[in-house]
Amino acid sequence: MSLAPAPTRVPPDESVVRRARLAVGALFLTNGALLANLLPRYPEVKAELGLANSTYGLALAAFPTGAILAGLLAATLIRRLGSASVAALGTAATAAGLLAAAWAPGAALFALALLVAGAFDALTDVAQNAHGLRVQRHLGRSVINSFHALWPVGAVLGGVMAAAAIALDVPLRIHLLISGLLFTVVALVARRFALPGRDTDDVAHAADGSGATDGEGSSGAADSVSAADGAGGSTAPATSPAPRPGRGRTAAMLGALVLIAIAGTLVEDAGNSWATLYLSRDLGALATVAASGFIALVGAQFVGRMLADGFVDRFGQRAVARSGGALIALGMGVALALPTVPGTIAGFALAGFGSASLVPAAMQQADALPGLRPGTGLTVVSWLMRLGFLASPPLVGVVADAAGLRAGLLLVPLAGLAVVLLAGVLTGRRPTG
Repeated sequence: MSLAPAPTRVPPDESVVRRARLAVGALFLTNGALLANLLPRYPEVKAELGLANSTYGLALAAFPTGAILAGLLAATLIRRLGSASVAALGTAATAAGLLAAAWAPGAALFALALLVAGAFDALTDVAQNAHGLRVQRHLGRSVINSFHALWPVGAVLGGVMAAAAIALDVPLRIHLLISGLLFTVVALVARRFALPGRDTDDVAHAADGSGATDGEGSSGAADSVSAADGAGGSTAPATSPAPRPGRGRTAAMLGALVLIAIAGTLVEDAGNSWATLYLSRDLGALATVAASGFIALVGAQFVGRMLADGFVDRFGQRAVARSGGALIALGMGVALALPTVPGTIAGFALAGFGSASLVPAAMQQADALPGLRPGTGLTVVSWLMRLGFLASPPLVGVVADAAGLRAGLLLVPLAGLAVVLLAGVLTGRRPTG
């Protein structure tokens, strides 16, 4: 009995891919905006529920806890439902959880609502990255960094919406109902313009050589293994599958990617949690000036993400990440060695610029690791990165209590050095022509 040949998978039209790129950008923006609508109103919730500081802190911890508990489910859901559907439905469920938090009559239900919102936020995060990488593969060039640049734009938009609601005395429940409905509609419309087909179709499409790949395409992880083994240019035909690394090597590469991602989030947390405190308390900056450390880091990171895709296409992920790690180490290292207010602000700016591509690069490379089911590498990196993000503030705090905040912030240049050493697992510049 003869077997019929498998049907050829036809890649989507360029116009479909362009619309899908806009759709993914909309998903990233909504993901940044949803929680940002509630954050400025947390003090209002605390006062209304009469929460003690300790109870309030425990309740807020429910959001990241939910993300950690649910994060590992993302790969399975993406394979069953598709990344676009998981991202859109996750956005709607996150909005519902945040709205439920506004209606909670007590601390327990408030925490439960945040737990649910955090769980769906984590699923949305992985799914929108997975779909963004699908779009990138079809475009044939790097765009994942520009998606990540839209997240803080959404966060600023959400914060402005919250500030306007407070100024206009809009009740919290009405405010979150409006914002939740708005961004749910945006996400559902974005789903309509997402790429057709299943995520697994893209993997098979890339594997048979018939589909476009990005500048660090889906074969990039296998290329990294070959480079790490010291292999030269391949003499095999273009259609020959690249040799897959063993499980131990894949696990080692995944571990290195997790560390790169954690290094990126550690730099972000240094700006979020410690920059203002260090500048004001340790260096004596005025409160208005002290806020510049955080602003410099976030602003430079945004600029870096807008520029990073072009750098990646030209130089490759490996060179961009190594250069970024060097900027982090040099900028913050010099700032901490010669502590001045202007120098420290500049150091935070260099660290933000240097860290811009680290998390997107780690996610992209993990998603392309050979030998893993679709979405697995991306899910693992995202999940462990969240654990690292939770661990970094207390780690800096413990060192700061023992030796001062200046010593605690030495973790930032050390993270930069770690990236320089680990960047070999990322793909280099791919030959053109």
